[in-house]
Amino acid sequence: MAWYAYCISEQANFQQGRVRRPFLIESLKGINASAVRGFPCGEFVVIVSEIEHGQVLSTQSPMEHARIVSECFKVATLLPFKFGTVFESDEALRQAIRNNKKTFADSIAKLRGKSEMHIKVTVREGTAIAEVLAVLPHKAGGEYLTKLREQASRDRERQSKARALSVQVNKLLNPLQEEITCKKVDTGIVLDIAHLIDSAGVEKYQNRYSSALRQFKDVEISLTGPWPPYHFMPSPGKVRTVVNNN
Repeated sequence: MAWYAYCISEQANFQQGRVRRPFLIESLKGINASAVRGFPCGEFVVIVSEIEHGQVLSTQSPMEHARIVSECFKVATLLPFKFGTVFESDEALRQAIRNNKKTFADSIAKLRGKSEMHIKVTVREGTAIAEVLAVLPHKAGGEYLTKLREQASRDRERQSKARALSVQVNKLLNPLQEEITCKKVDTGIVLDIAHLIDSAGVEKYQNRYSSALRQFKDVEISLTGPWPPYHFMPSPGKVRTVVNNN
């Protein structure tokens, strides 16, 4: 029997005093309606479900994973595991925790009392990018080069607008830390912005967001959260694992 892992936290958040054996968390049901347990590792506890070796996860499993992480986040500072993380044995799980003990401890300390807010900003353009790209291969000579220059100009303008928007969002909402990704879509650009904030300040942040909406024109903007701090986890290079990611 293997262990499917949802997240790691401090054992004190789930038990009065330390225990050495896995314990049932009766209020939760995990992937495929399986029981959810706390697997103690020293001062840490890994929230897990038993899983058969090689078991295929269902299409509902990502949502079930996220639900368990969110429920645990209501009562504890935690570090979410990536969806599909499976420890093949008790010893594999313990070894992974031992290998990363300092990284986990430092990260939990850093993220204690913190939440993540997620902002999506969509900037529309008058001309669909896909339409321009579709005709480029069929053009030749000077007209083709002109199209390339026009596309490059639009790309630079798009990047500049994205940078300006991200700076404006940061200034208005003043997060502790931020992570930003920008992607091009057929009709413009989409900015995905993750903000790390104090959990006690969620209402204040939401009020700032409501006020900030008036500052943005010709964009669609939405807010979700608070979430566990997915974007502010230790970088993969700092975490040594003994896991099988299916």
